[in-house]
Amino acid sequence: MDIILTFNETRIIGSLIEKEIVTPDQYPLSLNALVNACNQKSNREPVVELDENTVQGVLDELIKKRLVTAKSGFGSRVIKYQHRFANTEFSQLQFTGQQLAVICVLFLRGAQTPGELRNRTGRLCKFVDVREVEVTLRSLMERESGPLVVRLPREPGRRESRYAHLFSGEVDIPEMPEQAEVPSGRYDERISLLEQKIEEMSQRLERLAEHFDDK
Repeated sequence: MDIILTFNETRIIGSLIEKEIVTPDQYPLSLNALVNACNQKSNREPVVELDENTVQGVLDELIKKRLVTAKSGFGSRVIKYQHRFANTEFSQLQFTGQQLAVICVLFLRGAQTPGELRNRTGRLCKFVDVREVEVTLRSLMERESGPLVVRLPREPGRRESRYAHLFSGEVDIPEMPEQAEVPSGRYDERISLLEQKIEEMSQRLERLAEHFDDK
């Protein structure tokens, strides 16, 4: 893949894609609006505090790479920015709405499980169920021109593997200790037992508190 992006570049492109879909009447974005979008406290992992000079410098690089364009409206001095990353006449990358939403969330929030992606793409597109997310991920992994997404080894304590984008180069995948698969039903049973024990302990504490209050 020819496109290699830094973390700040993915944050800016992801923010532009998100705002184009979610708030099209406010898109393209001014520098100030883009800084605010990059630094949002919600729907961002990690949360960052980029200043205008940093964002402007990254924008200049993205413009050189022809991934972002700057424009000013008629009679306005305010320069606004829009991406040319995908789904434009200038881009070789053409995605479905679901594919673009997945890439956008991976840019803004890092590696995600299919379940997390389904929950966190709700404003960008619609997935009927997690299986549909998995189909979309597979389509991004099996592109003829090369994979854009990679599946990471399942981490201890997680029921699902996470997926990461490859627009910043190969992902450093740490070796995970082999884990025996826990059947879904058995896993749910353990969770129910733990919740029941916690509830019993809470009731005992409440009874003890009432006992000492009476004295």
